[in-house]
Amino acid sequence: MVEYEPDIYYVEVIMGSRAMKGRPGTTISQKKTGFLMVITIIVAVIAALGFGAISVMNTWLEDLPDYADADAYNASLPTVVYASDGTTVLAEFQLEFREPVAIDQISDYVLKGTVATEDERFYSHGGVDLWGIGRALVNNLMGGQLEGASTITQQFVRNTILSDEMNDITLARKVREAYISMKLEEKYTKDEILLMYLNTINYGSGAYGIEAASQRYFSKSAKDLTLVEAATLIGIPQSPTYNNPIDNIDQCTKRRNVVLDRMMSNNVITREEADAAKQEPIVLNVHEQSQNGILAYDYFTAYVRDQLTSASGKYAYSRDEIFKGGLSVYTTLDVDVQKAAEAAAKEKEDDIGEPFEVSMVAIDPDNGFIRAMVGGKDFQETQVNMATGTGGTGRQAGSSFKTFTLAAAIEEGIDPNLLVDAGREVEFPGWKLHNYGNIDYGTRTIASAFHVSSNTAFARLCMAIHPMKVADMAYRLGIESTLTETGSITLGTSSVTPLEMADAYATLANGGIHYDAECIERIVDSKGNTIVDNNDPEGERVVSPEVAAATVEVMEGVITAGDGTGRAARLKSGQVAAGKTGTTDEYADVWFCGITPQYSVAIWMGDRSDYVDAERMPDGWKVADVFANFLNQVLDPNNLEQFPTADKPQYDKNYYNSEYHIGGYFGSKSGNEVDNEEEPEEEDPTEPTEPTEPTDPTEPNGGANGGPQEPVPVDPQPTEPDPPVQPTEPTEPDPPVEPDPPAQPDPPVEPDPGPPSGGGEGQ
Repeated sequence: MVEYEPDIYYVEVIMGSRAMKGRPGTTISQKKTGFLMVITIIVAVIAALGFGAISVMNTWLEDLPDYADADAYNASLPTVVYASDGTTVLAEFQLEFREPVAIDQISDYVLKGTVATEDERFYSHGGVDLWGIGRALVNNLMGGQLEGASTITQQFVRNTILSDEMNDITLARKVREAYISMKLEEKYTKDEILLMYLNTINYGSGAYGIEAASQRYFSKSAKDLTLVEAATLIGIPQSPTYNNPIDNIDQCTKRRNVVLDRMMSNNVITREEADAAKQEPIVLNVHEQSQNGILAYDYFTAYVRDQLTSASGKYAYSRDEIFKGGLSVYTTLDVDVQKAAEAAAKEKEDDIGEPFEVSMVAIDPDNGFIRAMVGGKDFQETQVNMATGTGGTGRQAGSSFKTFTLAAAIEEGIDPNLLVDAGREVEFPGWKLHNYGNIDYGTRTIASAFHVSSNTAFARLCMAIHPMKVADMAYRLGIESTLTETGSITLGTSSVTPLEMADAYATLANGGIHYDAECIERIVDSKGNTIVDNNDPEGERVVSPEVAAATVEVMEGVITAGDGTGRAARLKSGQVAAGKTGTTDEYADVWFCGITPQYSVAIWMGDRSDYVDAERMPDGWKVADVFANFLNQVLDPNNLEQFPTADKPQYDKNYYNSEYHIGGYFGSKSGNEVDNEEEPEEEDPTEPTEPTEPTDPTEPNGGANGGPQEPVPVDPQPTEPDPPVQPTEPTEPDPPVEPDPPAQPDPPVEPDPGPPSGGGEGQ
């Protein structure tokens, strides 16, 4: 290894330098060499900086959005909800109010004025205006009114594909914006870029795009804007809040005048036109947008929205997917059926008056599609949907729940033609109840007890098969609310919704196959792809065809039998129908759940207030007629249909239950001998003694737990034999003959109500 001595080396270098000074031309050579060295260093620095800058910029451009995809520039597309006809718009769910239009649907004042104001060199630059940047820089440095240098293309990019970076004031963002703008100019024509800009820019007050702004401020199309109106809108995007004509008319006017000056200086309009326009006031014709996006049939449409966005639901779309995703949602709502439902509900509400209202749901039994929904009287007043329980709870269903007891009993092999004790009162351990009006219906068939809605008979039947089986049947058919599995379940003491009841009854109407209630037929994404299709749902058989058919056959008698409580539901076309009435204590709630082969309909009427505060309806009001009024408008009288048929179930021919009085004679009267001789107790002076609404003279009147009920006279029958002590195979009498109605019975007085534990009405 060679070792150097620093001091000797230093001396040699110094001496060499001194020796050079004495040579001719040394000074000139040194100057040239120094200059070249400086140039070399500068070039090297510039090259290094350039290389570094390029490397940095490449890094900035690595994670750009897909600017080649046109959808990337649609920053917020509305989700449009349609009725089943595919044309009736029910809602537009969006974060930004947009209505894109074609370029020929925009006023020339807007097209030319926007270019003159925002980017006068728009048609000559390639996306980034270097001349404009220089001009703005000089103007701003010289103390002039601050100017921006972003082109229309850059503004469009910043407000759409780079909207998440809009507030990022960095060189990186400007580079990304400029790069995408130049690429955009390579892909689209100037007019296409201008149109995209005008369809997306923020015009304040929630309006995005020129058409939305024109409708928002002037309630007219963008193609019909006057010069003054066009100039007003052109000036807003510079500061959508500060230049908003609704809130800041003076500032908006100043900005409008600036726009007019620029239109004049760019030869879009003449000085005379500009001066005349400046003298005109800004006259607004403001159109208020729906705050929630719902445009029609509020209760149903709000239910659709909730189904789409519920985190625990089958769709579970995020807020951005619904309000920005541009989905097309085609629902199950039949507009004609919905209108008929609303008309029938309103007619009843007008009859009974405040504070009572009607809620109803109509479902197609063949697929579970919700064809109509009335959630109450006024969605704007209260958005609690009585049809679905959204925002509140359900209501007690009263005797309309007896249908589930009937179906469960038939499934257990109990023939509805067996006799049951329907006496006026029955007591079980810890529970005592009576028939509506304390009527003694005597011993009659289960089917007949169902027609007159005997509380005591169905309490006995429920206890005989066990309340758990009634609850199980209700759940299988479609009830989702939690049920109390006690004897009172048959009297409808658990709260449910019309939607649940319509869904459950639909299962019986179609022969025992349950379909989940559905409000959406299909969903199409923003590119036209069908992403949800419910048009061919898979149902689940939950009861046998035999059980369903036998249950429906008994339910028909509620409408057709002379003593049936739902005779007002009979359809004038002769279309077969079946159903069950229901009323809760003191007429807090009135129900009718009815079915035809085409529709399952559940109807509720009452005061939507909490039970404690809810006003009770006058005695005698029913909603079976709402069912008839509704379906008489909807069903084709020339296309009558029949319920599915099936063989009779396998009944237990030896069924007999002495504990609960089923299978023989257990009362002092037959089912055709209703007790009319009992002296009524003193009537309550606070309650009316006659129904407010006129009813059929043979139809029972009155309220729950002891309201007046008119007796049902029937043709006399032979005296029944004494009941056997313990028959092994009791005989069954022929069904009672349907009675002819009396001419004009005297109005009854109202007996004292029975105990609250009685569970409800007998209708």
